[in-house]
Amino acid sequence: MQDTALAERIASGDRRALAKAITLVESSRPEHREAAAALLERLQPPFSPSLRIGISGPPGVGKSTFIEAFGLHAIAQGSRVAVLSIDPSSSLSGGSILGDKTRMQELGRNSSAYIRPTPAGTTLGGVARRTRETMALCEAAGFDLIVVETVGVGQSETACAEMTDVFVVLLLPLGGDELQGIKRGIMELADVVLVNKADGEQLGAAQRTVAEYRNGLGLLRPRSPHWVPVVEACSALHESGIDVAWSHIQTHHEAMTVSGAFHRRRTVQARAWLRDELSDQMRTWLTTDPSVAAELARCEQLVEEGTLAPPAAARRVIARALKS
Repeated sequence: MQDTALAERIASGDRRALAKAITLVESSRPEHREAAAALLERLQPPFSPSLRIGISGPPGVGKSTFIEAFGLHAIAQGSRVAVLSIDPSSSLSGGSILGDKTRMQELGRNSSAYIRPTPAGTTLGGVARRTRETMALCEAAGFDLIVVETVGVGQSETACAEMTDVFVVLLLPLGGDELQGIKRGIMELADVVLVNKADGEQLGAAQRTVAEYRNGLGLLRPRSPHWVPVVEACSALHESGIDVAWSHIQTHHEAMTVSGAFHRRRTVQARAWLRDELSDQMRTWLTTDPSVAAELARCEQLVEEGTLAPPAAARRVIARALKS
């Protein structure tokens, strides 16, 4: 009954219920995992039509400033916007600053927006462990535009591209080595590339960077046969070029929907979610079952001593798990 009541409150747009549900799905406690699974099952699609946008870029590129300007523009067009901001976690303390909400104060005060900062923890790929679940909850709450702000830019950021419908990469107005600084793996997945901070003394450099990336992307195979990646300049601080970015994203969405690629991408996302969940539950099982955990501890000791190779140790742990 409690799950039913929470699900109903989320579907009605209750922000407190949404925050409570996100905290629930982010918890690693076994009883919370079961409750979260039951809640998500009650909130099965169809949700209101949504668009998932992944946004990545190097530190200092102005991701938060851009998202605030973009989010306010989207709201002016009639959208309800949820921002999932993934912050890096310390490898020593495990803590995160979670300061993105304070950097998007105007957007955060808007009744049509919801901002949720989340620590990345040990999860790679620029996202958090339960980003997919959080997106589903926001969609169930009626948000039709879900923006995922990744930790930063690099090869591993491709995880965000694989769980969103449009992948936007923000760049700084620098030339030369900057083209080499962004890895090919992430650029091959970019649907829209925006050179931010195209204002003042940096305007000329931004225009040159746009030209360089247009030429560079022309040498790469497009992510989809239905869309040629676009490169534009913008200034989030001065709200310049935000409307152009919005237009390109809407055009991309229309092209992918008409071609059927949007639906196919969503099915791939669902399958990837299933496989990741299976992997996660298997790891949990291996560490919580008493007999399996004991065998794992023994094998870890042997691996550390150098008397057992890791592949053989893994097979031994799995064999023990299958007997339990």
